[in-house]
Amino acid sequence: MSKEENFLTIKENGAAELVIKKSKFIANMARTTTTDEANEFIQKISKKYRDATHNTFAYTIGLNDDQVKASDNGEPSGTAGIPELKALQLMNLKNITVVVTRYFGGIKLGAGGLIRAYSNSVTNAVEKIGVVKRVLQQELIFSVPYNRFDEVDHYLKTNKVFIADTEYGVDIKIHIFLDIDDQEQTKKDLTNLLAGQISFTNGEKRYNELPVEQNNYHEQ
Repeated sequence: MSKEENFLTIKENGAAELVIKKSKFIANMARTTTTDEANEFIQKISKKYRDATHNTFAYTIGLNDDQVKASDNGEPSGTAGIPELKALQLMNLKNITVVVTRYFGGIKLGAGGLIRAYSNSVTNAVEKIGVVKRVLQQELIFSVPYNRFDEVDHYLKTNKVFIADTEYGVDIKIHIFLDIDDQEQTKKDLTNLLAGQISFTNGEKRYNELPVEQNNYHEQ
């Protein structure tokens, strides 16, 4: 397993609103990992805003956009769902469903205006909610004598490795999480630091979340 399994997604489920030429656009977004979850969310939001002019949607499931779908829900073909999906893909976001609800304000936007409005609704919602990088990491467990802890702690801090847990017994048992690709180098460094007096046990694999700066999605 490698960095190919890391991906960007929204920080949490949320919503944001835009008003464009008196039309109100409400973008609701959710993390979804299956098409069933996506469809359930779409139905929930469509029911909530059943009085709206349109409830358009798009979703992308899987780290390689394995399952995608978009709907214009009565808007001119290609002016809503596809722009929403493209907005998600341009930001490299995965496992997300977005429903953009429109309350018509009486002023027609034209095809180009609709495409921009629905695309911007998604981008605006993402910026309001925030983005995280979900990184697949391996738990590494090892013990060090009390008199060597400061050296190990300094190494871990210098290399920005977070200590997830410490247990105090005869020695100090340390739990850290590492990117899959960083395991071997960290083991090697710690073994050298402690002159070989160390052994490692693998714990669980899990996704941990790291915040991502706005407008920096393409570099992740």
